[in-house]
Amino acid sequence: MLPAMRILTGLQPSGKLHVGNYFGAMQPAVQLQDVGEAFYFIADYHAMTSSQNPAALRENVRELAVDFLACGLDPARAVFFRQSAVPEVNELAWLLSTVCPMGLLAKCHSYKDKTAQGIAPNHALFAYPVLMAADILLYDSNQVPVGKDQKQHLEVTRDLAVKLNETYGEGTVVLPEPIIREDTAVVIGLDGRKMSKSYNNTLPIFGEEKPLKKLVMKIPTDSTPVEDPKPTENSTILALYKLFASDADYATMVADHERGGVGYGDFKKRLAEAYWDYFSLMRARREEILADAGYIDQVLAAGALRAREEAAIVLDRVRRAVGLI
Repeated sequence: MLPAMRILTGLQPSGKLHVGNYFGAMQPAVQLQDVGEAFYFIADYHAMTSSQNPAALRENVRELAVDFLACGLDPARAVFFRQSAVPEVNELAWLLSTVCPMGLLAKCHSYKDKTAQGIAPNHALFAYPVLMAADILLYDSNQVPVGKDQKQHLEVTRDLAVKLNETYGEGTVVLPEPIIREDTAVVIGLDGRKMSKSYNNTLPIFGEEKPLKKLVMKIPTDSTPVEDPKPTENSTILALYKLFASDADYATMVADHERGGVGYGDFKKRLAEAYWDYFSLMRARREEILADAGYIDQVLAAGALRAREEAAIVLDRVRRAVGLI
């Protein structure tokens, strides 16, 4: 019998995690550990679509594991594993490919966006949504937290699930539903655009205090004099401060913008302090994890074992449905 709700999400190990990753994916994932049975994976296969640096991949996988655990992922309440530790995902991706129309992939904006950014086109980049579908369907996932930029890929997953069920019988795979938090689906970066490594406008979750606060102090602002009211609409400072500050402190900063008499430098200092304080407990937890040399390997190995147990059940059902057994 399936659990009432199985939740799945994955994060790419593509470098240091930033505030957009935290509020867009990690915080919702941590909160959902108490809602249902959580399967969370490090998407190392996906990372290879845009980078072929083995040393960087190994380092980024470990960094992501440390950071996710520091931010509240609890291996006692969630199955946490590397995507590549479950080879069954590749077979399911192939089976899904046999019912995937080329036109469905050709419509996906992510491939066009990434090649426009200079990433070399390759089959894996083009077929990325099929592997993502396999990631989701392999564990009978009911709900999948995604950002707005991944919503289309989840729609592809649903399309492929429907096609497989229509072709080989209802119930071959479970049809997942998206979870999209509209309030934090897009986190503003330091330059007012979406926070993204591609734009070089991110605030890291972890790092040394002075360099991180220095990033905040470099946020571009207009030339409004100190004594005049400051615009609140489309304010990068306010958008970021709202993530870290209490409702009362945020309301105070808005009022100070509207009243005037306070300069942008003061607002940036308040933002820098709130940002630094917000992650203080997570920084402490991160140091504890790093002090235990074998902890990460133990967690990921145990998670992979549990994930493969579930993957074997689902893949056996699909293989029987399509005639391979």
